[in-house]
Amino acid sequence: MARPQGTRPLLERVGGTAVRGPLGRRIPGAGGAIVQVVPPSIDVAAERAATPGCTTVVHLNSAGAALATTATLDTVIEHLELEASRGGYEAAAAVKDRIAAVVASAAALIGADPSEVAITGSDTEGWTKALWGFALGGGLPAGWRILVDRQSYDSHYMGLLQVCEVTGATIAVVPGLADGTIDLAALADELATGDVGLVSATHVGTHRGLVNPVEEVGQLCRTAGVPFFLDACQSIGQLPVDVGRIGCAVATGTGRKWLRGPRGTGLLYVRADVVESLRPPGIDGASAQWDDPTHLRLRPGIARFVPFESPVAMHLGLGTAVDHVLALGIDAIADQIGFVAEHLRSELAGVDRVSVHDGGARRSGIVTFTVDGLDPSVVKAAASAAGVNVSVTDAGAARLDMGGTRPESVVRASPHYINTDDECGRLVEVVSAATKH
Repeated sequence: MARPQGTRPLLERVGGTAVRGPLGRRIPGAGGAIVQVVPPSIDVAAERAATPGCTTVVHLNSAGAALATTATLDTVIEHLELEASRGGYEAAAAVKDRIAAVVASAAALIGADPSEVAITGSDTEGWTKALWGFALGGGLPAGWRILVDRQSYDSHYMGLLQVCEVTGATIAVVPGLADGTIDLAALADELATGDVGLVSATHVGTHRGLVNPVEEVGQLCRTAGVPFFLDACQSIGQLPVDVGRIGCAVATGTGRKWLRGPRGTGLLYVRADVVESLRPPGIDGASAQWDDPTHLRLRPGIARFVPFESPVAMHLGLGTAVDHVLALGIDAIADQIGFVAEHLRSELAGVDRVSVHDGGARRSGIVTFTVDGLDPSVVKAAASAAGVNVSVTDAGAARLDMGGTRPESVVRASPHYINTDDECGRLVEVVSAATKH
């Protein structure tokens, strides 16, 4: 496979000798003595050509909001034009089957049944409805505990705090290992106490690139008979997520990040044997039925989470994005993202005064770092001035893991499979130049 035009090959080391190879996966040879550099199964040049933003910016902020394809953009615009020409209600009726297909595609991506999946406005929207639905359904009696991991994100954790204020439940933080991942032995000990009503765990933390062992978390929760809510916001679209294998009762994700979908879209999974016990807030005439002046009935199944009003064009755009992921294959996507991210980590770690802060035995496409003596916002500004998009994550988003012996703030770079080694090199050059001032 030809190397994408405009990129330089990655530097590999074989037996201590520097050799050049195309951007791709590294496969150990016989006895581990040889490293073979395999071209990627994703045609990066074609994917970049199908992504308008690749011509205007070096986008290393997919953990914030990734660049959409032309096909996704066209899908959204097409439906907006249909609404303008026929009316919003009429346009929605005309694409009813297509919306059902979006749900089916999302379900296929995460290993769920379509009857267990709803399209939402965001990860947080789905999380909030599911969490409050669990609490209002009686799942968190006073005095019971909620176990969380140290990678917990602010909107999820603050939702838990609100629920605790109303129910009288409390939160307990499960310790992490030295590499930052959840301590499974400590989790097992906590579950054995018998007073745990819910486990909330994060697949990939938004503030550093480690991947938590969520399948093992799920197994421990199943054994203890405790519901498990999974934050898959930073994993859906960049890593394989199989809710059946993980064993979670609820999972939430977003469209705008690794799925490369429109903003204002998200995914909610609620397992079929759990959904009837949840009583979500924010109901309307689509998600519930008003029987008489003193009674209502929630719609059966996942329909109780689906409101009447929704941005149909955005949902269709999400469907286009999800179908693109399915066509490429999530394993191929994960391989490519992982390779680019590890290359970027290695290059950044070689710059004087730079510290990379990602832990875990397994890591994701989120690469976090600091430059000694420079505030992360200064590094971000320098990158932006050079046409490179990165972000800054601070302790306000991840108070259980940031601060103390960990940085209060980090620069976050998050390359996708469409990014090249030249683009990673642009960021490294900016950072290197910043250290000299």
